[in-house]
Amino acid sequence: MPRTRPLVQETKEARSGYESDISSKVSLASDALDDEPIGQGGRRKRPRSAASTQAKSTKAVSKGTVSTSSRGKRKAGHNSPPKKKHKAQAEDEDEGISDVDLKDGQEIVGKVVQAPQTGWGSNGQVSQHTLDFLAQLRDPSCNDREWFKLHGICSSDSWPSRISQSLAEPVYRRCEKEFKDFIEAFTEMLVSVDPQIPPLPPKDVVHRIYRDASPQIRFSNDKTPYKTGLSASFSRSGRKGIFAFFKPGDESMIAAGAWCPGRDELSSIRNHILHSPDQLREILSDPEFVANFGEPRPHPEGKRRSVFGHDDELKTAPKGVDKHHKDIDLLKCRSLAVSRTFTDKQVLNSDFIEQLKSVVRVLRPFVHCLNDMITLPVDEESDSNEDQND
Repeated sequence: MPRTRPLVQETKEARSGYESDISSKVSLASDALDDEPIGQGGRRKRPRSAASTQAKSTKAVSKGTVSTSSRGKRKAGHNSPPKKKHKAQAEDEDEGISDVDLKDGQEIVGKVVQAPQTGWGSNGQVSQHTLDFLAQLRDPSCNDREWFKLHGICSSDSWPSRISQSLAEPVYRRCEKEFKDFIEAFTEMLVSVDPQIPPLPPKDVVHRIYRDASPQIRFSNDKTPYKTGLSASFSRSGRKGIFAFFKPGDESMIAAGAWCPGRDELSSIRNHILHSPDQLREILSDPEFVANFGEPRPHPEGKRRSVFGHDDELKTAPKGVDKHHKDIDLLKCRSLAVSRTFTDKQVLNSDFIEQLKSVVRVLRPFVHCLNDMITLPVDEESDSNEDQND
């Protein structure tokens, strides 16, 4: 059973009490003091604020809730005997609740699920715990801010004093740490294969798990706030190029290329294809490239294969290009990217980084070719000279 700890926050009554307390202080500083009642001895009585009255009546209940009223107190000697509980359950409640020192205006709203203490990966390896957590986020009832608050992040102020930070670590934070350890090992391998990629720390390449910062959520029927996978991207410019993605259900993947390039970048790529597509054709036709990403031609049914079949692919020829051009299949592509998926069993294997290394070696010429197409101008003079020599 996962370990839990209480999540503490201020009550609504306490927050409203603060406002009334402030208003009472303002009245004390005004001429309204003349209207205060006079007590014994000729002294004026200071009015008691609602917040102070309410705070004194607030008490913590042993079952993890907070009572904000003094009503319903049982008289001494009339308490019913407590129900019998299993020893393990009683110890769990004592550890998670009785050690919490509630302040005025705080209440326990739930129990934060702590990460398992065993079964995590080491040396950059991903464990089943991470895949299980991501699989839970597929359930709409779990992909929710309240559920994520109890399984993901929480203020350290609410930890019981005798529970260390490592024990009280929520599940998502532990999964995130494991993924960053993997990215660190992956980056080290990536730089050894392709020196053009800078060795950036994980925090600079890992993507956020929150969907609410993404513009797609506004136009999607799926309004869940969190992604169902962990991802990172690498390139010589920092965030575009090779893309690594973890998603349970045999959907983890590695991808590379130019995904939805800008107008100028796409125009530059097409100009290079119009003048000299040979280098790109040669890379796409390499036997190792074909083994990993498919045949270098469009799928008869329009499915994804090699760089073809993306959703943004044009149905007709680009403006100013003959629809019978010999390279029309490449010219109709708006995204020139390839991807390969991996099963959960492959991801959990101890040699997964080595498997990725063999794929990255195949991807390197493809990525370098696209980088040159985007950044280097078309050498029309050399191309015309080659045509004359032919």
